[in-house]
Amino acid sequence: MPNTEPMTQRVELATVMDRLAVDGLVTDYAVAVDDGDWEAYRKLFTPDGRADYRSAGGIEGDAGSVAAWLAESMRAFAMRQHLIVNRRVRFGILERDTGDTAQVQADYINPMRLAGDGSAAPDFVCGGRYAFELRRTDDGWRLREVIVREKWRRAPQGSGVRVIN
Repeated sequence: MPNTEPMTQRVELATVMDRLAVDGLVTDYAVAVDDGDWEAYRKLFTPDGRADYRSAGGIEGDAGSVAAWLAESMRAFAMRQHLIVNRRVRFGILERDTGDTAQVQADYINPMRLAGDGSAAPDFVCGGRYAFELRRTDDGWRLREVIVREKWRRAPQGSGVRVIN
């Protein structure tokens, strides 16, 4: 019987490296939104990448259109901080090569402060779950789809803010 231990170790190391890269991509997504770096946001997606923010009062569309919408919408908030936790990663198969796709389910809490509030504390908080669909490309892992599933929000009375994420 052939010794497959070195091969198994290589596969396990590759899986760990992919998990780290996927985790980094999700973190880069949160940082791009929080920092308002819409060029970085666009670069996180595949050319056909899409995002769906409808459950949070937003839009669904290609990454460029959504980035433009976010740039306008996020002006309402002087501070944003996405905390993305409980990341569940599942690797899939594309063209018979294991590991070319990934699904990530992750919970989020997103404290924000409305522009013009003047305080340091967040006055607007929401939470929910992301569904990320990723694809391995020649440039590394990229987002093919992001779906926001907002579960709750706390907003100041009379703020009229609909767009939160």
